Amino acid sequence: MYMSFLDEKTDNECYLHRQANFESKVRSYPRKLPFAIQSATGAWITDVEENRYIDCLSGAGTLALGHNHPVVTESIKQLLDSNLPMHTLDITTPLKDKFSEFLYTLLGTSSDEYCLQFCGPTGADAVEAALKLAKQVTGRSGIVSFSGGYHGMTHGALAVTGNLAPKQGIEGLMSPVQFLPYPNAYRCAFGLSNEQSVSAHITYFENFLKDVESGVVKPAAVILEVIQGEGGVNPAPIEWLKQVRRVTKELDILLIIDEVQTGFCRTGRWFAYQYADIDPDMIVMSKAIGGGLPMAVLGIKKQYDAWQAGNHSGTFRGNQLAMATGLATLEYLKENDMAAYVAEIGAWFMSELKSLQQRYPRIGHIRGRGLMIGMEIIDPSLPKQTDGSYPADSVVAANIQQDCFKRGLVIEKGGRGGTVLRFLPPLNVTKEELQQVLEKLDSALQANQ
Repeated sequence: MYMSFLDEKTDNECYLHRQANFESKVRSYPRKLPFAIQSATGAWITDVEENRYIDCLSGAGTLALGHNHPVVTESIKQLLDSNLPMHTLDITTPLKDKFSEFLYTLLGTSSDEYCLQFCGPTGADAVEAALKLAKQVTGRSGIVSFSGGYHGMTHGALAVTGNLAPKQGIEGLMSPVQFLPYPNAYRCAFGLSNEQSVSAHITYFENFLKDVESGVVKPAAVILEVIQGEGGVNPAPIEWLKQVRRVTKELDILLIIDEVQTGFCRTGRWFAYQYADIDPDMIVMSKAIGGGLPMAVLGIKKQYDAWQAGNHSGTFRGNQLAMATGLATLEYLKENDMAAYVAEIGAWFMSELKSLQQRYPRIGHIRGRGLMIGMEIIDPSLPKQTDGSYPADSVVAANIQQDCFKRGLVIEKGGRGGTVLRFLPPLNVTKEELQQVLEKLDSALQANQ
């Protein structure tokens, strides 16, 4: 029986040992979250030893409605009973038509402004498509990205990602890519106070692109995350985003907004770029768009849809099962006004975290929007830096993460050196569940003062 594995009784250590034998050393999450999952519902995970955990990782933001939400599981059952094919390449179906119509209406101020490109199953696939299209449209090859940005692990996406570790030993990444500093409300790249920092970043960005002696020819595109996720839950200042959009328009440079983690109500809006009231030339979407199953879509302003048939393809761009679960999820988000709920409960949760900050000097900074929140761990015993921040403490951050796990709370780290604790609970998490998150976090912080 193919489901007989559910009857097996063993412990976490046994599964982890077997996983280490079966899998490459590239695996990462089991090293920080050493358990084997037996079942999961909503915001809760149960491991094979019957330990329960509150999940504030949510598949890195993929599970907008948590684990096995009824509208998602029911959509899978309905598709299986419908005799629709599970896979169609890019041939349309009634399901794909309905999904496309729903997504189409979410983009831009006019339903005729954007078109959709279904890419391979991951966000990195959509990033690759965006980079290629920008070069084709403009006839230029350069890309501007930002320090701390994360756009994926494929060749082109890795080239525009700030994290250096996965680039070690990898020669010949896509070029030319130019990195510029990304604003940070706690740690300014220029060593300035927050008030001065935003103005400095705006000035530097504009001067760099307009300076005829900058040494870098005009690029095809600028790519950025409105809130850097893996980079430490780092929200871009609204004024900076507006000025980036102004400058790129003035210079005929395409603006690619990566909404892979921020999209679909995660920040309290359907898309994070809406906070700045800007109009991206391309919008990269994945994670929550598939309702927990693999899918990636690129939104393209129609004036830049320069593809010829088959210029960019991907076998699994016709994943009907992901369209079923994605449509069910997006409809639920809209019908239940989840953007407003996330904005409200996220503001409450952040205020509670800031209350903890008053008691624990190790908490240097709390930031984010909606239910995408980061807590930077510092060493307050060391002297402040020129921008007024304390040095980060990666060892204590890792210890807090592990102590949270032992207490039944799953969180991830991010940012430089892994010093930012990240909170990405399901969007429908309850206040009572978040109270339990706070209690477990409080205990872990107390153990690591």
